[in-house]
Order: sequence, then C-alpha cells, then structure tokens
Amino acid sequence: MKIKIYYILLFVAFCNVSLWAQEQKMSESEVVSFKQSVAVVAKKIKTLSTDFVQYKHLDFLSKDIETSGKMYFKEPSTLQWQYKKPYNYSIVFKNGKILINDEGKKSAMDVGSSKIFGKINKLIVGSVSGNMFDDKEFSISYFKNKTNNITKFIPKDAALKKYIKQIELTFDKEDATVVQVKLLESSEDYTRIVLKNKTINAKIDDSVFN
Repeated sequence: MKIKIYYILLFVAFCNVSLWAQEQKMSESEVVSFKQSVAVVAKKIKTLSTDFVQYKHLDFLSKDIETSGKMYFKEPSTLQWQYKKPYNYSIVFKNGKILINDEGKKSAMDVGSSKIFGKINKLIVGSVSGNMFDDKEFSISYFKNKTNNITKFIPKDAALKKYIKQIELTFDKEDATVVQVKLLESSEDYTRIVLKNKTINAKIDDSVFN
C-alpha cells in the first residue's frame, strides 16, 4: 500500500512539474504588472547590445539552419542585426530606411516598402521602448511559464497574415527584457532568435549603424 501511495505522489508531482513547464495564460492583474515592468525597464535603456543565435526551421529539412551574430539598439529606434557566422550580413533599421550589407554589397530601401521588416522592427524596438502593447494592428495575448513571460502577436492585416502567422516575444521574468523572438510563417516554417549576453547602456558609436 505504501508503495502504491509513493507512486501516486510521484505521478502527481510529475504532472505538476509538467503543467508548470507549459504555458499558462496570464490573469488581467498579471498582464498589468508585466506591462508595467517592461515599461519601467525600457525607460532606463538608452542602448542595448546582445549576442544572438538564429534558428531557421524549414519543414522539409531535418535540421534547423543556424546562424549567429550581434544585435545593436540605440534609442529612439535605430537597430542593427549583424550576422557573423556562417556568413557576414547586416540589416540596419535607421531613419525610416532599411540598410543591407551582404558581404560588402550594400543596398537600401524604405521601411514602408516592406511590411514584414517594418512590423518586426517596430515590435523589437517597441519591446525596448515599452510601446509595443498598444499596437492596434495585432491581436495580443499574454502567457507565462516558470521562468518567462510570453507575448503573442497575431496580425490583423490580411496581407501581412499571408507572410506572418504570429510573432512571439519571450521576456525574462527577472529583468523584463526580451530573450527570444519567434516568427511563425503562414506555412509550418518559423524563425527563432535567442538573445544572450546582453549589455545595457554601454556606449555604441554611430558608425556601427552605417
């Protein structure tokens, strides 16, 4: 009998751990508290640099395509994704322009001409500035697990939905900053970007964004 009770308790404990590891929807009060935490931290951030690893999942491939590099942010809205491995490629969002450097081949276009890049840029910058939650172009839902808060953005625009099914931003509960960006496409493909080794408010020279 004692053995049976032990296994029952063990099973219950395992179930509780499994449930806690899964996402749970935030309550209204938790959403308010989470938004406030992000806003408080965001107000203090003038610059941000972080390493990143990007995983591109294509349904027909058995293994994700992995790239890595550095991301730089400078208020109010200048942002650079700099890929270093396995190739050199950078994309800069600056003054309403998208600047691309592909192995030394440079090109530029207006943010307004690319809805996808524009929306992603707005969300990333918004997550740093704290202004992301008022975007009327997305249906927003809020979730949590043991270590993170997760915000999911579903586009309301039909044209954008053809390319982006959902954007997920994962925040560390401890410091209320973004640790992962996940972009789900209309197919089963997705891009997951993990941010690590963040440095906040260190000097970033303007030349980084050229």
